[in-house]
Amino acid sequence: MIDLLAREATTPGWHDVAAYWGRLTDAVSDVSGPCAVVELDALRHNALDMLVRARGVPIRIATKSVRVREVLDATLALPGYAGLLAYTLPEALWLAEAHDDIVVGYPSADRAALARLAADERAAARVTIMVDDPAQLDLLDAVAAPTARCEVRVAIDADASWRSAALGHVGVRRSPLFDAVDVARLARAIVARPGFRLVGLMMYEAQIAGQPDAVGIDAPVMRWMKRRSAAELHDRRAGIVAALREIAPLEFVNGGGTGSLESTASDRSVTELTAGSGLLAGHLFDDYRGFDPAPASAFALEVVRRPAPDMVTVLGGGWIASGPPTPSRQPAPVWPEGLRALAREGAGEVQTPLRGASAGSLAIGDRVWFRHAKSGETGEHVDRFLLVADGEIAGEAPTYRGEGKVFL
Repeated sequence: MIDLLAREATTPGWHDVAAYWGRLTDAVSDVSGPCAVVELDALRHNALDMLVRARGVPIRIATKSVRVREVLDATLALPGYAGLLAYTLPEALWLAEAHDDIVVGYPSADRAALARLAADERAAARVTIMVDDPAQLDLLDAVAAPTARCEVRVAIDADASWRSAALGHVGVRRSPLFDAVDVARLARAIVARPGFRLVGLMMYEAQIAGQPDAVGIDAPVMRWMKRRSAAELHDRRAGIVAALREIAPLEFVNGGGTGSLESTASDRSVTELTAGSGLLAGHLFDDYRGFDPAPASAFALEVVRRPAPDMVTVLGGGWIASGPPTPSRQPAPVWPEGLRALAREGAGEVQTPLRGASAGSLAIGDRVWFRHAKSGETGEHVDRFLLVADGEIAGEAPTYRGEGKVFL
């Protein structure tokens, strides 16, 4: 069991690139095949840094960005973390065997899982499902009649995107509910129906949390967009919350993401934040001005070919993050330095060619270290993470996949 509280407050030293990746290479030198690691000092650094950035607002952990129960449990043991945000209802029901505060971050149409929830009093008390449409309530009623089931806890997902006069829709396409009138209409429908209890609100500002703003020619525009969007959202969310509290006694108002902890924490209408990717810290978070996470997780692939003097091919690599299919969503080769994927191939499902000056020094069987773009994608490709502490393997932790669970 990982115990982050027992570890000393040390800096994991990731800025000394050669030393950091050298220690990881030495730690896994006797391990065969592709391997993924979690460096425990780096994980602790990231977890504590997110608490500082949250300014006392509790953080709910987004499980899709971790997918390792030991890491979830170790982080929840730190004061300041509370509850889980699951990505599917079957996952939430599984986690509810050991945890008592789980919000499903997305609506579910899984009839079998809805039936299980409706029939299990303990799970129904521990799991909150997400809705943004009366049709989602209708589906649950069709699966299990209100008079023949447990009361189901629900939260409303409202759109946190920015509707800019100049830029149009800025953000992700999630909920159809945008303002207090929209949200209040659904809230009244929920409280008027038997078998449901409205307990919360979620608004995820992806356009603030998910956009790097430190480098590139677009960085000044990105920072301007984030400021304007945050100001508009804080006012709109306050109005939505005020309207909802006249309809039902909310237990939580959830917002934010790893990239927007400071901004969302400053919104007085928010009672809790959500973050997950910042724990293991994919390379997408390298280019934010407000924080500097440690590369707590990485995976190593073995060189199996040398197609050209300045090129090597590793086995595997196509562990792509969600989002538009751009290079920023691909895993990044980070050690040895100077390697890059080929523009016409990218990261492949079975093999990934890499070109660069350091390719000439790599032999068949040598390892190349990669960092994931976000976080969750690695857990879907390996059955375990090796836990590295003080340059040695201190244990291992199974991923969801390693525990025989595949939820999406």
